[in-house]
Amino acid sequence: MKHKQSRIYLKKFVSDFSLYRIRMIKLRSLFFLVIGMTSCSDFVEAEPPKNLLISETVFNDPATVESALANIYYNMREQGMISGRFGLTTLMGIYSDELDYYGFDVNSAELYNHNVVALNPIILGWWSNAYNLIYAANDIIVGVENSNSLNTVDKERFKGQALFVRAFMHSLLSNIYGDIPYITSTNYLENNSVERLPVSIVTGNIISDLTKSVTLLENTAIIGERLTPNLSASKALLARMYLYTENWELAEMISSDLINRHTLESDINGVFLKESPETLWQLKPGDSPRNTHEANELIIQVIPGQQFALSNVLLDAFEPGDLRLNNWTGSTTSTDGTITLHFADKFKATFAETESLEYSIIFRLSEQYLIRAEARVKLGNISGAQQDLNAIRNRAGLTNTTANLMNDLLKAIHQERRVELFAEQGHRWFDLKRTGNANDVLSPIKPNWKETHMLLPIPESELEINPNLLPQNLGY
Repeated sequence: MKHKQSRIYLKKFVSDFSLYRIRMIKLRSLFFLVIGMTSCSDFVEAEPPKNLLISETVFNDPATVESALANIYYNMREQGMISGRFGLTTLMGIYSDELDYYGFDVNSAELYNHNVVALNPIILGWWSNAYNLIYAANDIIVGVENSNSLNTVDKERFKGQALFVRAFMHSLLSNIYGDIPYITSTNYLENNSVERLPVSIVTGNIISDLTKSVTLLENTAIIGERLTPNLSASKALLARMYLYTENWELAEMISSDLINRHTLESDINGVFLKESPETLWQLKPGDSPRNTHEANELIIQVIPGQQFALSNVLLDAFEPGDLRLNNWTGSTTSTDGTITLHFADKFKATFAETESLEYSIIFRLSEQYLIRAEARVKLGNISGAQQDLNAIRNRAGLTNTTANLMNDLLKAIHQERRVELFAEQGHRWFDLKRTGNANDVLSPIKPNWKETHMLLPIPESELEINPNLLPQNLGY
């Protein structure tokens, strides 16, 4: 019996390892490219391309490198943590106190009920997708550096984007899983035995990559629909990282630069339109119908039939007269009139249109005002923090803040982040986590909440493939 169990386990291990090797080898072939594709934005509109070109060919032509990078953004949009379909927006929304879950998917229910196990396929999907994207970004970095055909301007642009992707994905992984490997190699055998690094080292690597990305993208013009990570996207993430690491001086400096470069959208109903001036980076819908996954997932059209709804505690957080409550949320009532549920209505288009009016926004300027406000409080600049906070409040139809003491103003800023950034890329969860408020907020409303839930488990199958990832996170 023991031999039979050993053979079954060995067969599973070899199978898992083989799949892992195949996955990494396929990634080394560097993406699917469309023949005749001339621009990144056109590629983002298309279905995933089917042709495979060898790396040497890819890095001879800037158009094919652009298509390879565009495929990264396609995969971000369609799967993994960034996707509006099953990413941080919805699933960390139900993990925190933003959203209630009414669906029937047992894996999503584990997140909502805080009984996640290491075998949960969502956890594995996020991990695998993120590291696939990181591996792809590394392949571009190596290929661009070794190319004898690309000019210096193109090399800097492509490498700057790839470094941003690597930093961005590691930042999300570290926030979700804690200590993680920081992958900078394209050697799949080496990557198969990596160890987890302390969060402090991972964060240092993220900031280092972003600093290089900013330098490389410094002279790159920001034009068009902002579909590729540009200088502003790199700086936006860098400012966020400085906020998270409490480097207040640099957080203020970087966010100030972005605020000086860009303009807030004055119309509350124009913030999430594709031409909004405050958008720093967005992903264009490319499948049919042409609309955002966020709208499809979050808007409740009929009851029953809904998956996600805004929680009452979030709805209660809005002040009277807040325009965001009326314009960024909606409601649906069941046909019998007994149930009314509210939903996030930032992205409003749920049906096919001739041309999409909304793209999935990943970074926008409002966050930078709130980053600078928090940094300014910590630096003792109370009036400056109030000005930044009021810029966001006034657009929402609210009066200036009355908070004028450090602790009161910090609470006001965190409150403003809650109602400004709700249902966007897991901001609420990350704020609860970084401010140390998760336990106080979630323990009264989540019966299964434990302090070890600050991190999700490392996927069990990854621990089997690579024992160097052990030990598992506490509580799992």
